Amino acid sequence: MTEAPLPAIRSLPSWLLGRAAARGRALVVDALAAEDMKMWHHVVLSAVRDLAPVAQADLGRSVGLDPKDLVGVLNDLQSAGHVVRVPDLRDRRKNAVSLTDEGARLLVRCEKAARAANDDLLAPLSATERDQFMGLLIRISGTDG
Repeated sequence: MTEAPLPAIRSLPSWLLGRAAARGRALVVDALAAEDMKMWHHVVLSAVRDLAPVAQADLGRSVGLDPKDLVGVLNDLQSAGHVVRVPDLRDRRKNAVSLTDEGARLLVRCEKAARAANDDLLAPLSATERDQFMGLLIRISGTDG
């Protein structure tokens, strides 16, 4: 029996985190596909719910999405009836984005699907280990959770 290649690389936390992230991302992508959604569409819907009404430029900055890419995502979401863009009351040169009722219902389904996918990812861990793992990820990611 031969040893797996690249033992020095495979022992790096960054490599292991990348592998875990790729697996988690794939699980969530598959779960969202069942709702006919893509990852960025889900992220934008969630941000719109949390920030609405939100100026399109502020929305892009909040999720870290290039303005050109955000326009494409918003066009898709608006065409599907999940968001609306109207002139911003504070600055009519800008668009304010809000969820529609259908967008809110879709977001609930997507959040449930994403949570189930993440539960699958963490299934090998006990509840205590999950809490520890999440705490450690928060600490090393530089976020506050």
